[in-house]
Amino acid sequence: MTFVNRMQRYEALSEEALDVIDGGWRRLARDVGVEFLHPRALALFAAAGQLVEGERVRFDPDFLVEQAAKAPSSFTLHARNPERSVVLGGEHMVFVPVQGPPNVIHGGVRRPSTLADFDELCRFAQAVDELDSAGGLPVETNDVPVEVRHLEHVRSLVRLTDKLFQGSQISGAAARDSLELGTLVFGEEAMATRACMYTNVNVNSPLRWDERMLDPLLVYAEAGQAIVVVPFLLMGAMAPVSIPAALVQQTVEALAGIALAQLVRPGCPVVIGGFLSNVDMQSGAPAFGGPESALGLLCSGQIARSLGLPWRAGGGALTSSPAPDAQAAYEGLTTMTAAFLAGANLVMHTAGWLEAGLATSVEKAVIDLELVRVLREEFTPLEVDEASLALDAHVEVGPGGHFFGAAHTMARFRDCFYRPLLSTTASAERWLEEGARDAAARASDVWEEILAGYEQPPLDGDVADAVEAFVTRRAAELGHTAFPWRVDPPERARPTRPVRRAREGRRRR
Repeated sequence: MTFVNRMQRYEALSEEALDVIDGGWRRLARDVGVEFLHPRALALFAAAGQLVEGERVRFDPDFLVEQAAKAPSSFTLHARNPERSVVLGGEHMVFVPVQGPPNVIHGGVRRPSTLADFDELCRFAQAVDELDSAGGLPVETNDVPVEVRHLEHVRSLVRLTDKLFQGSQISGAAARDSLELGTLVFGEEAMATRACMYTNVNVNSPLRWDERMLDPLLVYAEAGQAIVVVPFLLMGAMAPVSIPAALVQQTVEALAGIALAQLVRPGCPVVIGGFLSNVDMQSGAPAFGGPESALGLLCSGQIARSLGLPWRAGGGALTSSPAPDAQAAYEGLTTMTAAFLAGANLVMHTAGWLEAGLATSVEKAVIDLELVRVLREEFTPLEVDEASLALDAHVEVGPGGHFFGAAHTMARFRDCFYRPLLSTTASAERWLEEGARDAAARASDVWEEILAGYEQPPLDGDVADAVEAFVTRRAAELGHTAFPWRVDPPERARPTRPVRRAREGRRRR
């Protein structure tokens, strides 16, 4: 069951400021427009009465709003296990781990990520209730040839999880393969009548949609599957250096993609996304997790609500730190808290993002999971009634006493407070006796414990056979008849030496 965020939304923009931004994006859409490097997209916009000049489309702003209004404000995204289905929109929040890093960090060792790492992250996402999906690319699989990676990814997602999953968006062909696999899993009728899969498409900012992203968008729109439309803006590089200007650009880019999806299939479920951060103006490096990221999130959520669309937050627990340290934790909390305050419906990069998105960190994934657990507690409305006032406990204890043994305490002590997954309350002496292990070291143990408790969900034998047959056939068509990158049946990747030592030390204690 997804988390329902019933807390009041934080409104970072005044009504006057929202009006200024509304006028700004309308002028940008009309006077500058957006490039579409795709003949079919240009033809669709021209047929809809938009001004097409070469590859640039200048929009009637009201047309963009009207197209967005055709999309549902809330919809159900179905999982292989119906109990894992989620609602996108309204007060619901859906959490997905980090997506896309080409490296993995485990036990202090950084290396290119593999299919075995991909599979471990699928198991992690399946094993924890706080994550609603493994997504589609928790790490890049560098040991798998590029042309068949999408097949291996969907195969692992279907076999190792029963939660919702993301189809590939690397090309139109990969998108069609993903939908074929989805049809094998869900059936033709289900795929034809409801959203069973989603994908994430990024604008080639500034103000350009390229063929590589438009092909998948068109394929998923035709199939009526959910599309998350996300501009990727780093202020100072792909957007101007002011937050209002970036918000204007983000709105135009996203609405242009959403309008196209609705031209293909009116009512196609979409999620308006944002990924707004900045670069370090001294080095040019991305600077994730700062105040600009958080403020951009707060404003983006408010704009999405004004448009009546489900919203994907640009974070997640984002950080530029290269290590799962204090910087990684406080930057991650900065953007994660903003996503909660702004009422994000889809939170990607929830757990594991490190090194500006270049690495998935096992330890950071656990730290982030703790952040999500804490924020879910904080954003659950406080229950206030006569029983919670505990006046009977005051009568029992009286002035100057203590409440350790009070009847009120004894009846509630097992679940009256949040129980940390990772944090410690040990005294300094006890902490030293136990090896003086910091949060990252403890997170390695928690990671191992979570994966030790993983149970592979059942998959109908006929479905499993059909998936295997399709992947084998398509891989052969793409020039691959052997799969040396697989560890099959799936086995746990052997932990690094520092992690093994820590685990063995804990057993000795």
